[in-house]
Amino acid sequence: MRVTIAKNSGFCRGVQHAVDTAMSVPAENTYVLGEIIHNAHVVDAIKAKGITTVDDLAEVPDGATVIFRSHGVPASYYSECERRGIEIIDCTCSFVRNTQRIVKEQSEQGRTVVIVGEATHPEVIGLVGWCSGEAVVVRDTQCDLAAIKDKDVCVVAQTTFSVEKFEKIIENIKNLCEKTVAVFKTICYTTYGRQFEAADLSRRCEAMLVIGGLNSSNTNKLYEVCAANCKNVFRLSGPEDLDFDKIKNFKSVGIVSGASTPMAQNREVLLKMEEKSTEVNATNSMEDVVAKIDSESKFKKGQIVTATISEATDDGLQILLPFSKKEIPLSKDELDCEEYNAAEYASKVGETIDLLVVELKPSLKLSQKMIKILAEEEAVIADIEAGKEFQVECTGYNKGGLTSALGTYSVFVPAKEIRPSFVKDLTKYVGKTLRLRALEVKKDGRKKEIIASQRVILQEERDAREAAKAAKEEEFFANIAVGDVVEGKVERVTSFGAFVSVNGFDCLAHISDLSWTGAKAVTDVLEIGKVYNFKVLKVDKDNKKVSIGYKQLQPQPWDTVADKYAVGETIHGKVVRIVPFGAFIEVEKGIDGLVHVSQISYERIETPASVLNVGDEVDAKIISLDPAAKKMNLSIKALLAEPERKPRAERKESDESSSKRSRAPRRADDEYSDWNEGSISIGTSLGDLLADAQKNNK
Repeated sequence: MRVTIAKNSGFCRGVQHAVDTAMSVPAENTYVLGEIIHNAHVVDAIKAKGITTVDDLAEVPDGATVIFRSHGVPASYYSECERRGIEIIDCTCSFVRNTQRIVKEQSEQGRTVVIVGEATHPEVIGLVGWCSGEAVVVRDTQCDLAAIKDKDVCVVAQTTFSVEKFEKIIENIKNLCEKTVAVFKTICYTTYGRQFEAADLSRRCEAMLVIGGLNSSNTNKLYEVCAANCKNVFRLSGPEDLDFDKIKNFKSVGIVSGASTPMAQNREVLLKMEEKSTEVNATNSMEDVVAKIDSESKFKKGQIVTATISEATDDGLQILLPFSKKEIPLSKDELDCEEYNAAEYASKVGETIDLLVVELKPSLKLSQKMIKILAEEEAVIADIEAGKEFQVECTGYNKGGLTSALGTYSVFVPAKEIRPSFVKDLTKYVGKTLRLRALEVKKDGRKKEIIASQRVILQEERDAREAAKAAKEEEFFANIAVGDVVEGKVERVTSFGAFVSVNGFDCLAHISDLSWTGAKAVTDVLEIGKVYNFKVLKVDKDNKKVSIGYKQLQPQPWDTVADKYAVGETIHGKVVRIVPFGAFIEVEKGIDGLVHVSQISYERIETPASVLNVGDEVDAKIISLDPAAKKMNLSIKALLAEPERKPRAERKESDESSSKRSRAPRRADDEYSDWNEGSISIGTSLGDLLADAQKNNK
């Protein structure tokens, strides 16, 4: 009979920690909430030590000590213990704790949490207790998922769940759900490794022995995996359940054990098989099997093994590996201690320690020092598997993408996963920091690799920015209307206007809307970086455009004329344009006054251009002012000395000559007289002005 034992046997780290803790703490007034592990032999040993196992936190007296097992508990238990003065010894597995964190965060974000696992399992009950919103438990591929069809969901797994079933359930959920499905692969790497090895071993052996507590979830999953590949699978809670007659005729037998099965039970099963195999003259004795287990070839680099201290010497320790009859030296330099003391370690003979396989050749090298590094790495990898972003420096590339490393793991980023757009030149990424999220974590055999993507992070951030921008725009346009006065910061200027940030949205202030008197450049009115008030002139929601004005909130030049000028005052101005009936004088920017041709000089002039030129500076007197109508009439001659007039000689004329004289053209003095009786203002239209001029000339 050829017997093959799975490499991944014995307690996992979480279970080992919980059992070691329970066996080391004082038993007085100490309670374990639920079975420390699903193994009757271990539970009996803890009970014999004097520690009480309870099923409900209410059974723990106030002020006592309670041990939370590796399965974890609901969040409310922590606050209840604090309220009742109960001291907590928390042995929650790091993988379970990570899943608790995920469901808490996702639930607080409003997602429905889907937990793939057994609803009655303590770990799943604990996970549900970390959800602030809706939680749904799914156990197999046939479960009805209609309740989550139209919801945003987050999917996690019980850490000991079947990997194969989990993948199928995820596929079903993704096909059904119409909204976001965030998947966190929280099955712990120990469970994954055991199931993978069990599947491989059960395909190669005629019969399989599955050792572990009958109520152990992870052991039951191993049984299911083996049964799918082998017809002859036997479930054992311990060596007492072994019926050798049922397996004695098989040529090859494989043995796997759950994470809650101590190595001692595996060894007892082997010894019982050895005893029976001698009676039936088996060709391979159990001695050969144990020796094979003890072989260095059964270890792999980076593996953690639990060894027993058998002796302490000045040079270090002698240790005994699981199922090994041969002691192995462990140098004191590889121990995790500040200073080695042989006498201190001599008192620990019989205790177990965890060691890391550092080297296999030329001889097996173990280290306790390096265990911390691996423990930190495991926590990091667990977070990475759960979807947490991580960073590495790109160290190289190949035809397929970028390469790097994270601890003992190689990291590969396919070219298409570097960024959303195509990457032609991979060399420029060497030496740069990559922000990544794992697509797959491989732990098969000796190869440990993370296949990751930076693209998904960048795409999510881009989508988030666009969604935030759209939401912000929607809110902006819902709360802005023509006529509103808004505060904005000038961000940049162009030849045609200024772009102003109003509540984070770019609005355009056209140069024509900056000043009543006109602006040659935007910076003549506004300064980049400064905040001003603007008036909303136009809102175009469809095209996402808003026009604003600055001058609309400023006083127009004519608004202050009454405070600055009065009839009878003298102004100094510049001739800005000349028309047949007069000249326009710029009193100040935006304010022009009209000097009618009759008010230029006491002497008769044919046209204003014969006396004045554009650009001439003149003094004039305000003879009428109407700010509301934006009219100011000026007189240059009013500031000149009036020339003396010679008296006219009287003479008699006949009626006929009198009649002819009455039809003769009027003199200039008559025109001036008419102008004084009714002056023309700037507010009059050009047509009116021409009409008035013709009237005066008649």
